[in-house]
Amino acid sequence: MIKVELTDVWGFEHAVRGMRNPMNSWDRGDSHYSMDRTRFIIGKNDLKLMQKLYKAGTEHRKFMRQIFISMDITAPLYWWKEFDTYKVGTTANSCSTMHKIHSKEFCIEDFSFENLTNTDVGIGAVQNLLSALNYFREMYLMTKSKQYWWQMIQALPTSYNQKRTVTMNYENAATIIRQRCGHKLDEWKELINELSKLPYMQEITGGGV
Repeated sequence: MIKVELTDVWGFEHAVRGMRNPMNSWDRGDSHYSMDRTRFIIGKNDLKLMQKLYKAGTEHRKFMRQIFISMDITAPLYWWKEFDTYKVGTTANSCSTMHKIHSKEFCIEDFSFENLTNTDVGIGAVQNLLSALNYFREMYLMTKSKQYWWQMIQALPTSYNQKRTVTMNYENAATIIRQRCGHKLDEWKELINELSKLPYMQEITGGGV
């Protein structure tokens, strides 16, 4: 399970301006804001240069690193371990399991269990896990003993969902799309689908990042 919310993109104006600095070609720029200034529209000349620089390689497409993305992502810990591969150019501020794991009762919606086999064994395992975690939580709230806090932390499975507010840039997003397409985890497929819908991503990369 993955949920992407509150996506925001900014930086097109200064990225377009900066990409024309090396050749002093500002007079050929044709991008502009919409009449109500709510949207920055990439012109044909600027898009053509973007596509050319993108194909030329990372050392030439520095403008990609000047277009920024922010989004809230809720996903299981097993997926976040893989996302943490992308350290350069990304920042994530997460909900804390260390400080807030005991703040609410554990329920099935807190976990990504959607692919567990729907059998008596699978259902029983989930029920036993939730019962154990909630028992340790109640004992911790009653006693404030770190012993019970440790039980929650160490018994918590990697299917536990965590929300993080993530910032990255278009170069990061294009790299993720290229490297993670075809990955066995559904979460990657769903994130790639969201990243592919970002403004001008398909046009800049030709749809085949």
